[in-house]
Amino acid sequence: MSQDLQAKEDPVNMVDAAYQGLRRRILDNVWAPGFQALEQEIALQLGMSRTPVREALIRLAKEGLVEVIPRRGMRVLPVSPTDMKEIYEILTALECMACELLAGSKPSAASLAPLEEATASMEAALKAGDLDAWAVADELFHERLVRLSGNRMLTDTVMSYWDRAHRARMFTLRLRPKPIHSTQEHTALVNALRKGDAARASEINRVHRQRASTELLKIFETFRLQHM
Repeated sequence: MSQDLQAKEDPVNMVDAAYQGLRRRILDNVWAPGFQALEQEIALQLGMSRTPVREALIRLAKEGLVEVIPRRGMRVLPVSPTDMKEIYEILTALECMACELLAGSKPSAASLAPLEEATASMEAALKAGDLDAWAVADELFHERLVRLSGNRMLTDTVMSYWDRAHRARMFTLRLRPKPIHSTQEHTALVNALRKGDAARASEINRVHRQRASTELLKIFETFRLQHM
């Protein structure tokens, strides 16, 4: 890389660009668990210097996505069955709390519209046989649900575990049963939120998340996977 190009780099923006680029490769399983690369190799792929790449890797290591290996670059960390079980337990508990907070706020039709839109997108994607689009809409529903709770720290905590759950879900997307129940459960959840029924909303979400966790862990068992 030329000195002129390096001089034009905005350090903050370059670190963020490197972080987003590496994170997307990991989450979409372009870089599978166990993948290793040197800092210089990554920098060349991204077309930037090693400094922002190094900073981005440190951020990803704190999130549990990679292991930084001195003088050997990085390694993408796997997700084990135990990891997924514990992650889903955390997500289930926090999302149920988000449901209770949102229902207790007596949400308006306008505030619930993003959840209904995401559910409609899921249903349309399923009818079209587009599982990737379905997965995007499903995750959007859950992200919006958590953010609508209004609790910033709860949202930040959920998001800190989101990435590893996303990797496993995308890895198993075509191995799981067709997700015909999700839109029904989302619709029931929105109805409970609209009525301000915190207990009902929480219970619907709990059953929904526990079913997803059971399906995912069953895949680990069926295919004898040690990690994904």
